[in-house]
Amino acid sequence: MKTNGKNGHGEMVTLTYREAVRAAIREAMQKDERVFLMGEDVGSYGGCFAVSMGLLEEFGPERIRDTPLAESGFTGAGVGAAIAGMRPIVEIMTVNFSLLAADQIMNNAATVLHMSGGQFNVPLVIRMATGGGKQLAAQHAHSLEGWYAHIPGLKVLTPATLEDARGMLWPALQDPDPVLIFEHTLLYNMKGELPVQPVEVDIDKAKIHRHGNDLTLITYGLSLHKALEAAEQLATEGLDVEVIDLRVLRPLDTTTFIDSVRKTHRALIVDEGWRSGGISAEISARIMEQAFYDLDAPVERICAAEVPIPYAKHMEEAAIPQVDSIVAGVKRMVGEYV
Repeated sequence: MKTNGKNGHGEMVTLTYREAVRAAIREAMQKDERVFLMGEDVGSYGGCFAVSMGLLEEFGPERIRDTPLAESGFTGAGVGAAIAGMRPIVEIMTVNFSLLAADQIMNNAATVLHMSGGQFNVPLVIRMATGGGKQLAAQHAHSLEGWYAHIPGLKVLTPATLEDARGMLWPALQDPDPVLIFEHTLLYNMKGELPVQPVEVDIDKAKIHRHGNDLTLITYGLSLHKALEAAEQLATEGLDVEVIDLRVLRPLDTTTFIDSVRKTHRALIVDEGWRSGGISAEISARIMEQAFYDLDAPVERICAAEVPIPYAKHMEEAAIPQVDSIVAGVKRMVGEYV
């Protein structure tokens, strides 16, 4: 982390996405003594992706708690701590491993408020790594956040930028209900500048990263950066693409992407999750329900291949949406329906 000069936001600092998440955890723990971090190897090892490096020395083992390799057990402990008045941050190494805690997430965290007749909230934050691209193969590399976006009672966040990585955690901890935060593994080394003083982020709204008139690209997570790169390439060929980062998969900010589609009249959804039954299908359905007569072309999707994510690098790349496939998809959509 390197402190730089000032701009319109005040003094700036250069840091990675990993360091932005760490700063968010540190700032939350400094603000509220009820906040603590628990998970596998978050303490002396510094976290599977080095996010919590140094926090054990700073806050001690009572607040940076290493757990056994038992996702259901320590996620359940987090649910109980939240009900009892604490503000736990539960770290699950990868989204695939979260399935071992799915019972606690869906049948307890998401339902206690309902099942108790509104008597008990579960102010729990669960962080986990998601996505492919690091050759971690079929047990560690899937994008299952769309599954969790299916569940009432949860809020699902997908920070794609340094600003969101740092700014989403504190408002998530203020939420009275459980919040799941999905951090793409390929973003941890991304570097950029942020204000030294933390800026809170709106965890209810999508964000338009690039304005355009010819087509709306709707995406989230790592795919945001691929979509922005594709949009820049397309601009050199005279195509003006709007890029929307959903940021929140539940509840979806439908208004932002519907308004965009009504302007551009075309929509392409990029989702690293599988196509069948995925979040892209939900977004497509909402566009068809609310903006059908504004469309000049059918809604289209670029998603992961319907296979377990392969280990071999060239096969993994082929299975996941890439810049070239986004560029080709936009060109075809605009070219076919002009």
